[in-house]
Amino acid sequence: MEQLKTIGRELAMGSQGGWGQSKEFLDLVKSIGESRSKAEEDRIILREIDLLKRRISEPDVPRRKMKEYVIRLIYAEMLGHDASFGYIHAVKLAHDESLPSKRTGYLAVTLFLDDGHDLIILIVNTMQKDLRSDNYLVVCAALTAVCRLVNEETIPAILPQVVELLGHPKEAVRKKSVMALHRFHQKSPGSVSHLLSNFRKRLCDNDPGVMGATLCPLFDLITADANSYKDLVMSFVNILKQVAEKRLPKAYDYHQMPAPFIQIKLLKTLALLGAGDKQASESMYTVLGDIFRKCESSSNIGNAVLYECICCVSSIYPNPNMLNAAAEVTSRFLKSDSHNLKYMGIDALGRLLKINPDIAEEHQLAVIDCLEDPDDTLKRKTFELLYKMTKSTNVEVIVDRMIDYMINISDNHYKTEIASRCVELAEQFAPSNQWFIQTMNRVFEHAGDLVNVKVAHNLMRLIAEGFGEDDEGADSQLRSSAVDSYLRILEEPKLPSLFLQVICWVLGEYGTADGKYSAAYITGKLCDVAEAHSNDSTVKAYAVTGMMKIYAFEIAAGRKVELLPECQSLIDELSASHSTDLQQRAYELQALLGLDAHSVENILPSDASCEDIEVDKSLSFLNSFIQQSLEKGARPYIPENERSGIVDTGNFGHSSHQDASSHALRFEAYELPKPPPPVQSAPLSLSSSTELVPVPESLYSKEPHQASPHVPVPETLSTDGEVRLRLQGVQKKWGRPTYSSPTPSSSASTSEKASNGVTAHTKDVSFDSRKQKVEASAEKQRLAASLFGSSSLRSDKKTSSSQRASKGSTVSADKLPAVIETVATEPPLIKKPLPPQPPPPDLLDLGEPTTGISQSLDPFKELEGLLGPTTQESSPAPVDSVGATKQPDLMALYTDTPLADLHGMTSGLPNITSGNSHGGAVVKKGPNPQDSLEKDALSRQVGVTPSGRNPNLFRDLLG
Repeated sequence: MEQLKTIGRELAMGSQGGWGQSKEFLDLVKSIGESRSKAEEDRIILREIDLLKRRISEPDVPRRKMKEYVIRLIYAEMLGHDASFGYIHAVKLAHDESLPSKRTGYLAVTLFLDDGHDLIILIVNTMQKDLRSDNYLVVCAALTAVCRLVNEETIPAILPQVVELLGHPKEAVRKKSVMALHRFHQKSPGSVSHLLSNFRKRLCDNDPGVMGATLCPLFDLITADANSYKDLVMSFVNILKQVAEKRLPKAYDYHQMPAPFIQIKLLKTLALLGAGDKQASESMYTVLGDIFRKCESSSNIGNAVLYECICCVSSIYPNPNMLNAAAEVTSRFLKSDSHNLKYMGIDALGRLLKINPDIAEEHQLAVIDCLEDPDDTLKRKTFELLYKMTKSTNVEVIVDRMIDYMINISDNHYKTEIASRCVELAEQFAPSNQWFIQTMNRVFEHAGDLVNVKVAHNLMRLIAEGFGEDDEGADSQLRSSAVDSYLRILEEPKLPSLFLQVICWVLGEYGTADGKYSAAYITGKLCDVAEAHSNDSTVKAYAVTGMMKIYAFEIAAGRKVELLPECQSLIDELSASHSTDLQQRAYELQALLGLDAHSVENILPSDASCEDIEVDKSLSFLNSFIQQSLEKGARPYIPENERSGIVDTGNFGHSSHQDASSHALRFEAYELPKPPPPVQSAPLSLSSSTELVPVPESLYSKEPHQASPHVPVPETLSTDGEVRLRLQGVQKKWGRPTYSSPTPSSSASTSEKASNGVTAHTKDVSFDSRKQKVEASAEKQRLAASLFGSSSLRSDKKTSSSQRASKGSTVSADKLPAVIETVATEPPLIKKPLPPQPPPPDLLDLGEPTTGISQSLDPFKELEGLLGPTTQESSPAPVDSVGATKQPDLMALYTDTPLADLHGMTSGLPNITSGNSHGGAVVKKGPNPQDSLEKDALSRQVGVTPSGRNPNLFRDLLG
């Protein structure tokens, strides 16, 4: 009756969903399993995620429902979808007091999070509390989460409690504590270095599970330092003996094999401790022999233990009885019908061959059977074994088998490995040079460019050096056979590039050496190779060099050389090639054809490829030429390390270094801005006349040498020491026909500065320091001031304006721009002016010649005389007390000038007409009778006769 009630209760639970889960959850699992495609599965999961997002955010979700929702999130996460919105709910579930909910929360957290997640900090406090719990199931769940979630930062918070749990009465807790401590050692070895003795203590634990868990950290420690744990050899041997004698509980048996995984771990540990240690190995022989005798090979796990015994025997100090037992087991593996056991037998045989190579002779037939097996994995493992057991007596068979296998596979990675092994075996165990060449030909032919370049060089060196003995006949026969084989291989439709390079080199060196083939035949073959591989410049270079050698040997032998038409066309084609290497080879070939026999023999001697080339690094053959040059007055060479005292040899190099460093990225901080130096402006009284006041030449010639902080930097040297172009003496083609010269004797600059009465002292090093500019007219100064503000007024201006005279405005000294430079307060030294020189003829001047002007007359002054009365002899205004109280109002010149008038000024025609030097100034905005004279004078200066008003033209021409 009670059984019926139980069955009914289970049926009722199944109808509701089964085992506490809802029917909706079971339908989800069923639909995922029945989905026919990945797209259908993704649609199911995405629909489930949308549903969970809504339900999991509802208030007051029951504990049982939340547990189910978290399990459904695990399904979504395991299938590759993002369920990060539920991570925090898994953390909260781990905080729950209920054991099923807590274990579900820990399970979800270990699956959702890694040790670097941001939510780890929220779970550490929960793990600390659970590790102190009285319920060992809660402690085990927390220890499982600790192994997964603890990182280097949180290890100190958990470590004391884990160490304390090593003595817990429950064996499951002790086992998980050892596992947690092992994890701490893997994460941060330094944090548990003082606790490694606990592993030794737990090795003697009464519970086999705790002992088996301790073997894993001890194996890692012994792998790092085996000498420190030599004293544990007997402990491991005793444990292995007890396990092999089935003294452990039956619960540890697996397929009637007593604790096989503990045995495998113990055998691996003993192999490390007994390597090279005879005393430690002797204590292992007894237990290893017992395992060989008692272990059953009827199951896979028994064969795994036997295979591990063979590995241990091959690692420790060798013993004949152990080697025989291992060979017998290996023979059983090789004779088995299972591919897995054959694979284990091949691997075990390869291990035993390192100790006793004669063991392989007993298993030759079994190895050959594995070579013919259709299992590709087994076949590759067999080739690895053959590679280890190759010697001079069996190298031909093994290499031929390996090449045949290499031909039939398509995996380039493994084909490269097989080719390198064939080459290595052929170089090490080749019975003859002929066989070596034939083998290399097959490897090159089928492996192609997968072969290393060094292999090709080694092959060419072997052909050139021969047998290394004094038997010249054998060497000639070797080279002749190589030429025959390569001529036969050239008939193949497709050959790799590296192999073609070897063929071209051999044919060029030894194609006509024995007289069997004519030079025309060999060069024709080389031409065919070059034409067939027109896209491979390396092959073409080898072919041309081979042709050069053939022709050189023919010329040196005194035979007449006749170029084939295809060879001549190839040389012509390569002479115009884009490749400089091919061009050089073609030109060298053409030059060699025109030399005599003696010269050709010295340039390309026959069979001299193996001769050492002596490189004269000191170039001593040039000593006679150097001595002759020194006798003729040449300067001797100074080594670079001795040039420190010479200043003028590295200027340009230093300049280029400065330029390179100035364009590079700079990572240092910006310097603080330095305050500009105070401007000491001297008062200056201007004449009330509207005329341009000419400055005497004596004053102008002294201005560049005045003591002022704004002296322009010379054009040849910049502030940073860079080399600049010298622009003195270069004629200005698009301005007035003058020469910029720093000397006051230049008539063009003198007349220009004298006529304008303006000198430019700019402080802008980046541009204005290159040329000392002189303003052409007051109108251009006004235009610059209106466009760029006061930046164009950085000069000593000595002009008079009718607007300033009419307005009578004065400006105090502190309102002037800081960049305006004034004449120094001390009187300048007056020098005698030099007679002006006429400017050189301007080639771009297409106007009428002005030959009637005398050299002593300034044409601009004559023009000013036509426009009105001019003060020819005027001196700079004296600096007195009156000038100190009344400063010139420079900005007042442009206060009432409309913008349209400023644009009209760009045509270069002055709109300011001069009246009497003592009268008022009148500004005329419209045309006046003197416009024609002004335009004519300006057009002669520019060199163009305009047909009408074109301000843009004059703006472009005048800058």
